[in-house]
Amino acid sequence: MPVQDSPELFWLVLVTLLTALLWVPYILQLMAQMGPVGALMDAEGLHPHEAKWAQRAKRAHYNAVENLVVFAPLAITVHALGVGDGLTAGAAAVYFFARLAHYLFHVLGLPVVRTLAFLAGWVCQLALAFRLLGWM
Repeated sequence: MPVQDSPELFWLVLVTLLTALLWVPYILQLMAQMGPVGALMDAEGLHPHEAKWAQRAKRAHYNAVENLVVFAPLAITVHALGVGDGLTAGAAAVYFFARLAHYLFHVLGLPVVRTLAFLAGWVCQLALAFRLLGWM
């Protein structure tokens, strides 16, 4: 069954792909800052990003990974139990766009809208969890 047959799995794959790509901008910045060889030569991984936006991008990426750990089992369980509906499909879709917005707002240094985007994603996680618990 292709993931397009399950909105929750479809959006989970897109969220996972997004998360898998979020490291690229800050690593490219580090390569521009230190040169490709210099960026790869620190065995401890302690390269300091001089650009503030790259520091924020790295933190936003870490936050995306941390939240993927919450979202993924919820989306998979909704699908596995067959309790998906318009609410869970919508929550999964909104979650993707909330995570994308969170990353962009974090990189741009816009804390208020970044926090609102984070909260939107969190509400989507709650919607999936509440559906699984039979509370919605």
